[in-house]
Amino acid sequence: MTRQRIGVMSMAHLHALGYIGLLNERADVELVVTDPDAGERPPGESGGRELAERLGVRHYVDSYEELLDRSPDGVVICSENSRHRALTELAAAAGAHVLCEKPMATTVADGEAMVAACAAAGVHLMVAYPVRFSRQFRALRAAAANLGRVVAVTGTNNGKMPSARAWFADPVLAGGGAVMDHTVHLADLLDVLLDGAEAESVHAVANRIVHETAAVETGGLVSLRYPGGVVATFDCSWSVPESYPTWGGLTMRLTGDGGIADMDAFGQAVHGFRESTRAPLRVEYGTGGDAAMLEEFLSAIRDGRLPQPDGESGLRSLRVVERAYESVRTGEPA
Repeated sequence: MTRQRIGVMSMAHLHALGYIGLLNERADVELVVTDPDAGERPPGESGGRELAERLGVRHYVDSYEELLDRSPDGVVICSENSRHRALTELAAAAGAHVLCEKPMATTVADGEAMVAACAAAGVHLMVAYPVRFSRQFRALRAAAANLGRVVAVTGTNNGKMPSARAWFADPVLAGGGAVMDHTVHLADLLDVLLDGAEAESVHAVANRIVHETAAVETGGLVSLRYPGGVVATFDCSWSVPESYPTWGGLTMRLTGDGGIADMDAFGQAVHGFRESTRAPLRVEYGTGGDAAMLEEFLSAIRDGRLPQPDGESGLRSLRVVERAYESVRTGEPA
């Protein structure tokens, strides 16, 4: 069996831990990890060699250059959002295919540069949108075929204020707050359902009513109009209390002239109450979309085909976010 050498560049994003766990379990993958920026994080935030060893990583190196010197077939970039472009360009120049954590960049211009760099180097660029690989979304997509003409979409992507990684609330490193963090997932799902159609208008409002001292917006509502008259509304707020038993959740409702279909992407759970601690109980089951997303990336490398969602898909969802911020700034649709 030929093993693929896959690198994980940075563990700044907490999703890196899940990706490392899944890749480490695969007999067909040789995993190499680096997290050289761990020392720049605030006290108490995990990372670096110590975290990698706790996760069972056998091959840890001290720099991005050292990782790329090992000639990986592909890399998974899990850095802060503002560093995605530089790391993508570095990986592409080394001939490595790229799976980049979402959002692909903090500006459309950076995203376009990433697409261009990977195209020039002849490597794939894939953006990490695991929800589109979930069983729940596959079922929603199948149900959509029986709804007639879809006229309205309502989506929610609510979560806790990101506290385990301070950079999520840093306007430079993250590129924004809740609107940047949570809109892109919903925009990507709609991108699939509407076959890549781009919004005709984007109207957004944002505030800091929850977590008033944050440097970025913590609440947002984005309304979009698509060709054919489809209207979509996304709630992308960090509105889940810290005491909630999970980080948050993602839902979507499609309303057609022939019916309605609902999806709860994280609804596979048993809920209860623990008497001894007076705390809610949540036991999750199901596999989610991470493993299937990683398989898409790895199999595309093996088969020499373009993975989905590709860089162009990532750009379409990033354009929604950029237009949402323009709308927030002007008070008018963008």
